[in-house]
Amino acid sequence: MNMLKLFRSLLSTPSGDRPEPAAGHSRSEPPTSISAPGAEPLALPALLLHTNELPVLDWDAVSQWLQTIPGPDDQARAWGACKVAWLQHLRTALGPTYALAERDDALLLSSLDDNLVQVTLDFMSRTQRRILGLLDGVAQVPEWGKDILVVFEDDETYYRYVSRYYPEDGEFAGSSGMHINAGCSHFVTMKADLRAIEPVIAHEMTHGCLSHLPIPAWLNEGIAVNTEQRLYPPPPPLFTPHEMHEKHLQFWGEAEVQQFWSGKSFLRSDDGNMLSYDLARILVNQFSSEWDSFRSFVLGADLSDAGAAAAREHLGLDLGAAVAAILEADGGQRWGPGPGTWDTAPETGAFRANAG
Repeated sequence: MNMLKLFRSLLSTPSGDRPEPAAGHSRSEPPTSISAPGAEPLALPALLLHTNELPVLDWDAVSQWLQTIPGPDDQARAWGACKVAWLQHLRTALGPTYALAERDDALLLSSLDDNLVQVTLDFMSRTQRRILGLLDGVAQVPEWGKDILVVFEDDETYYRYVSRYYPEDGEFAGSSGMHINAGCSHFVTMKADLRAIEPVIAHEMTHGCLSHLPIPAWLNEGIAVNTEQRLYPPPPPLFTPHEMHEKHLQFWGEAEVQQFWSGKSFLRSDDGNMLSYDLARILVNQFSSEWDSFRSFVLGADLSDAGAAAAREHLGLDLGAAVAAILEADGGQRWGPGPGTWDTAPETGAFRANAG
């Protein structure tokens, strides 16, 4: 059931089932400090960084303060309090039409009416449950904090906010939704494009549920793309399967494949970016056909060798041979991971910002 259908089914939701205002602060003044046992209070005003009059906390400073709190449970509670406090300051900056609602697993800042708030939070909770079911034995609910979605009233406010996460120079494509993983992971979209954020949320929630594993970028992204597409089938692609296959054959060589295994090709600004996600999707789709073996592979895969040893042990295959078969490549070339050729540390995936 998609969000629109669920919305229609819940139009008559009883008021007693509505989500509570976050931490009792939805309409009150935002806090100016956060306290935690064994640590000095964290003063917030000096840590609020404003872009286009919209505040974001200095999350590096928040992280340093968290390290002064003795116990992990108190650290987790303080982190949650910091996120709620930041959203309260953002709510104040956005104006009186915005409110902050909370569930056990999600926070929503928006100007949506009560019924649609309920629907949106239900969607976020349901998506996480479905991810845990699809990735049985692999996915875990992240230990700290709740998923956050900010729904802006209009595109002007949306772009005022997300401009902080783009370079100052250059031209960039428009977006209808984005995952921002810069200090405090959260999703943003606009009211008119609420449904467009669904696959982005599914993709990034999958990353969150894999964050406890030291897996390489290609495996992380391949699982996320396949999970996203199973939950929210994509629209017709820009290229036919034959056209995509030809693009793969023309693009990948030994150097490019090493970029794939190290995760660097996912950061390219050319077709290598698209082809990296597609190659990861294909590999995970093939490898996961036998779930028990694939689960053991994912749990054993290590970033340092792009999962090569775990693939041999649990899947009984060589990663280089698998890629060479997909690319119809000469087996004489080196297609498997070569960590000794990587100039920098490998990437883990779940890259900083994703636009939909």
